[in-house]
Amino acid sequence: MRLFTYTILFFGILFTLTSCSNKQYQSLFERKSTTPDTSAPKPVVSTVPYRIKSQDLLQIRNLQNVKYIVDEVPSSGTAMGSSSTTSGGQTYQVEDDSTVTLPVIGHVPVVGLTRAEAAKKIEDLYRKTLLKDPIIELKITNLKVTVLGEIKIQGNYPLLKDRTTLVEMIGAAGGLTDKANETNIQIIRGDQLNPQVTTINLRDIQAINDPHSILQNGDIIYIAQNKRAIRNDNLQNLSLLGQPILLLLNTALIIFSLSRR
Repeated sequence: MRLFTYTILFFGILFTLTSCSNKQYQSLFERKSTTPDTSAPKPVVSTVPYRIKSQDLLQIRNLQNVKYIVDEVPSSGTAMGSSSTTSGGQTYQVEDDSTVTLPVIGHVPVVGLTRAEAAKKIEDLYRKTLLKDPIIELKITNLKVTVLGEIKIQGNYPLLKDRTTLVEMIGAAGGLTDKANETNIQIIRGDQLNPQVTTINLRDIQAINDPHSILQNGDIIYIAQNKRAIRNDNLQNLSLLGQPILLLLNTALIIFSLSRR
């Protein structure tokens, strides 16, 4: 019976330790004392704007007319290149010849231009040929990043504006979970042969101004678990393993007690 008592006491303590609190222990954007950073230098990351490539999808509309680029758009896509209509404007694909085909003005070379440069070029062409004081809005809709790990809503998210930051993307994904390690958020970019990993510490307020946190097309954002969550998961796994053992011991003790009568 003493063995039974010790066993119950042990597993009672174990189950108490595995009962995790939902309290939020994260601390974001603290001001750090000005101490020299002795960590390894982060890789240099280019923050130049994205330049349009072949096969990119451009969503274009004239803000002077919220429905179309021009007042009258052909009902079919023939002779006007591939396009589709969405609530945010019409979408056109950049062809392999480096141009995008737009109503009235035809083929416009855009490969190698930034989003702002392409919008200005298209705006000038429409002003010269058709529209009075057009205001062209252009978005590149196929650019995206992938958010994984301890985030409320994992998945792919579009980069619809220039210089989207890590903090903005985390907000769009619903924020960090209780298990997130706010000091170990990794941005993985580059190809499979030469991936570059940048670690961002959101506990430091300077992370807001870190140029490394400006996202690029194809980035993978991974938020690791914090030590408390890892420890609780390990204890939970241990408790799950201990439950059948405890059941077996209880059964053995009952059989032993009955056999002694």
